[in-house]
Amino acid sequence: MIPELRYDDKGLIPAIIQDAINNEVLMLAYMDKKSLEMTLQTGFTHFWSRLRQKYWKKGETSGNVQEVKEVLYDCDEDTLLIKVIQHGEGACHTGNRTCFFRRIKPELL
Repeated sequence: MIPELRYDDKGLIPAIIQDAINNEVLMLAYMDKKSLEMTLQTGFTHFWSRLRQKYWKKGETSGNVQEVKEVLYDCDEDTLLIKVIQHGEGACHTGNRTCFFRRIKPELL
């Protein structure tokens, strides 16, 4: 049973995707209630694409799927943390393992 979560005014909730083995943050995407249900039913991550305005299974075309091991939610009930086993080359559509591969240099802060 999905708990009462706080979705935004568009019905979305951010989902942080984390490697279940080494805790590396792989990506951030958005889910609505239906994509969360799809994720829980299939055991693989499904998201709502804000850009394309449609559902997508992560890795459906690339084969870089995410096998869900645990789904957590924060104290404010407005963010998900999904721990996964990342299959294939990586989580990022650029071919990188994680979407967080670029750094802001300290002198710019």
